[in-house]
Amino acid sequence: MTVSENPYILCIKVFCELIPKRLRVSIGSAAVLGLLKYRLSVPPTTAYIMSYTDGPCQANCSFCAQACGNDAEHDQLSRVIWPDFSLEDILAGFHEPAYPVLERVCYQVINYPGFLEDTVDIIEMFKRKTDLPVSVDICPVSRSGLEKLKQAGAEYISLPLDGATEEIFNNVKGPGVDGPYRWETHFKALEAAVEIFGEGFVGSNIIVGLGETEEDTVVLIQSLVGMGVRPILFAFTPVPGTRLEKLTQPDLLAYRRIQVARYLIVNGYAGYEDIKFKDGRITGFNVPNLVEVLSDGEAFRTTGCPGCNRPFYNERPSGPFYNYPRKPTETETRKELEELELN
Repeated sequence: MTVSENPYILCIKVFCELIPKRLRVSIGSAAVLGLLKYRLSVPPTTAYIMSYTDGPCQANCSFCAQACGNDAEHDQLSRVIWPDFSLEDILAGFHEPAYPVLERVCYQVINYPGFLEDTVDIIEMFKRKTDLPVSVDICPVSRSGLEKLKQAGAEYISLPLDGATEEIFNNVKGPGVDGPYRWETHFKALEAAVEIFGEGFVGSNIIVGLGETEEDTVVLIQSLVGMGVRPILFAFTPVPGTRLEKLTQPDLLAYRRIQVARYLIVNGYAGYEDIKFKDGRITGFNVPNLVEVLSDGEAFRTTGCPGCNRPFYNERPSGPFYNYPRKPTETETRKELEELELN
């Protein structure tokens, strides 16, 4: 049998006639899928796929290379390069040896005319052609749109707030930059998503380093957890060509304190009321045996849906790591705890 006669490949070709012909793939995911050769010190445990369009995203997020008002290259998201590939090649990559590495597919959606319909088709395709759960990172859509995504096979959905406060949200992706998004619309969509997908299957991104205080971030984390939404932490990363290209990354220790607060709140060890602040900065945690609770290093790992490690999205492979893409060693964990001065 020739390659062209292989029924698996023929079926892929039929699907590819029905949806966009190309998609972007993070460079690490592309290496795991055999789409290119690239040395990986830590392979991604999720296949990160993104919309491919001829033009920019219709949103105008100040930190994002995809935004319509930015001059950045559109093959980039945070630090990561996302080359585009044909759907046939992408789907053909989901076989050994990719499967032992990959735990899920995460589809990142760009805002463009018809994005919802395309996303539904793409999710259905990945569900039929892989044995992996599918997550989708998307802007707010209607309740019926959320139901379509769920019915298509999306197991987990993320609706990114990005800004820790309404003011920051407005200034970086909302009316302050002529963006299409509104704080209240995001929260309504998150509430509907929890009803449709269930608690623990909805997330929202928070970018640390956009001008918020540590307390602002903890307040939002507590609010999201109370809604049944999992807060997902990112460290702001400047991207050339974006409006925030000159903004520096957040202080690492401040990020660590927020990571600890998130871990404690999400896992039920503490609430906002158990965290001490002074002038917006975290100064302590009223949690018994805190060092023991944090001793496995999980608080410092990448957060996201199950199977997400997002290697080097916010940091160089040489470090320092804002988000560890693997389990920290005992030495690394001890160092992080000592620098936090939690004793």
